[in-house]
Amino acid sequence: MATTRIGLDQLPPAARAAIEKHTGPLLTVKETTEGFNSEIAARITSTTGTWHIKGLRTDHPRAWTQHREAAVAPFLTGLAPTLDWHVETAGWDLLGFEALNGHHADYAPGSPDLPEVAALLSRLGETPCPNIELRHAEQRLERYATRPDDLRHFAGAHLLHTDLNHTNILINDRAPHSNRVRLVDWAWATRGAAWLDAGYWVIWLIAAGHTPASAEHWATEIPSWHTAPAEGITAFAAANANIWSEISTSDPAPWTSRLAAASEAWHTHRMSR
Repeated sequence: MATTRIGLDQLPPAARAAIEKHTGPLLTVKETTEGFNSEIAARITSTTGTWHIKGLRTDHPRAWTQHREAAVAPFLTGLAPTLDWHVETAGWDLLGFEALNGHHADYAPGSPDLPEVAALLSRLGETPCPNIELRHAEQRLERYATRPDDLRHFAGAHLLHTDLNHTNILINDRAPHSNRVRLVDWAWATRGAAWLDAGYWVIWLIAAGHTPASAEHWATEIPSWHTAPAEGITAFAAANANIWSEISTSDPAPWTSRLAAASEAWHTHRMSR
């Protein structure tokens, strides 16, 4: 379920003051609408810089996502925006990231962004998993796997993002071509098999209009995908069909229905092979 968004002006004065200790007096605040997990999400500027700020109340049920993002951020150089500051005060947990310019990735068939996303996920697959507390993929998928034995396919020691919504990929058209794509929102960072992020991408590609075969073709551009056993991919497709069926039933919305249909189409494709 989406979290209710509030304006930065509704923060307690002490929380606002804590932010300005890092930024100086704010000149502009532009609230952002993307994302579902934050109560506070805005692009802020001062005379010293520009940041993207996101925050939750410290008693929010998903406050742990703030700590997860803060813990993983130092290990994501070249993959994600830099975390410049983290404050927790006056009942609020607030993260200040470097502000990125650019557009959200277009996942549609034929999009010029697709090779760049594949390259980003390839770089992520080469990134060592930090020794921090992370949930394990087999734990997250345990309730949804068709058979308990399927879970062995999802286990591994690699760092995963797991939320490949196109709004979480930012492409800076003004940056050097080899270093202009960033993956944001690491709240669901996970430890697991290296190929799983390519699998999560497949579902979003199908939701954007690809056939399951076309989506899997793009996954083959990511080296880790080739380490996945066929039965593991099928098990992963089945588990995600169950996940999105549950999500779309409890939170019926056009986007959840689209993901449920996409994941079911992939599962059907895998079962017909």
